[in-house]
Amino acid sequence: MDRRGGSGIALVLAGICSVQAGASVAKLLFEHLDPTAVTWLRLAFASLILLAIARPKVREWDRRTWRAVLLLGVALAGMNLMFYVAMERIPLALAVTLELLGPLVLALALSRRWVDAAWVLLAGGGVGIIGAQSLTGALDAIGVLLALAAGACWAGYILASHRVGELVPGVGGLTAAMCVAAVLTTPFGAVGAITGVTAQPWLLLPALGVAILSSAIAYAFELAALRRIPPRVFGVLMALEPVAAGLFALAIVGEGIGPVQMLALGIVVVAAAGVALTAAKDPPVTPDTGAIVQQ
Repeated sequence: MDRRGGSGIALVLAGICSVQAGASVAKLLFEHLDPTAVTWLRLAFASLILLAIARPKVREWDRRTWRAVLLLGVALAGMNLMFYVAMERIPLALAVTLELLGPLVLALALSRRWVDAAWVLLAGGGVGIIGAQSLTGALDAIGVLLALAAGACWAGYILASHRVGELVPGVGGLTAAMCVAAVLTTPFGAVGAITGVTAQPWLLLPALGVAILSSAIAYAFELAALRRIPPRVFGVLMALEPVAAGLFALAIVGEGIGPVQMLALGIVVVAAAGVALTAAKDPPVTPDTGAIVQQ
């Protein structure tokens, strides 16, 4: 694998750790704020942070660019809102596992070699074990459906983020999309957020931390990664999400991991390592646009 591909994988791993640490902190906030309020605070803070860093030259964008940015904003809004509501209803590891089905299906659909499909199916087997273990207890059906819907939005986010990375340099496209997502979630969470932080102003600090970890840092890393590696490689590497979720949930929320779940996580890690090792045979990504060069 060339240096550019290796840096792309490193960025994905860093983004995974960041977003799962933020998710664990967000789950702690559910004791004081509604999930929709936490979602809105996260997106609003992330928008302000990114606007302070990047000043998108929106007046220079054509209709095609705006369409891509708006689609990315819709995907971000849906993914965050539905995942946070699901995370309140079902365990964090299960929510991440179900959400992961979206990128896994996308990776399988985009694969062009049998070895790609084999790694995806192996990762899916590990995810299936985690899901089966999580189903041994009481499970909220609405939470499951919301997590699956978040997974579909996650697949859309991968494709839309890759497209925005092609059309807009830096994080300007991501910044605008984050603002779109914040606006779209305002009717759901703004009132609850304002009411909650007015009564307990200290909640602003952890909410800001969630925004930095789960949005500003994580999405910037992922956007940069999608300029360096193909979307299907990104999708399989997302199999590491349950691993990070389990570790951070244990450290921050206090959710333990049983031996069977540890075995499942090991299978997922092997699949993720496999796609990293075989990524050298994938089509190269051009430095200027991030577009995949067709074979």
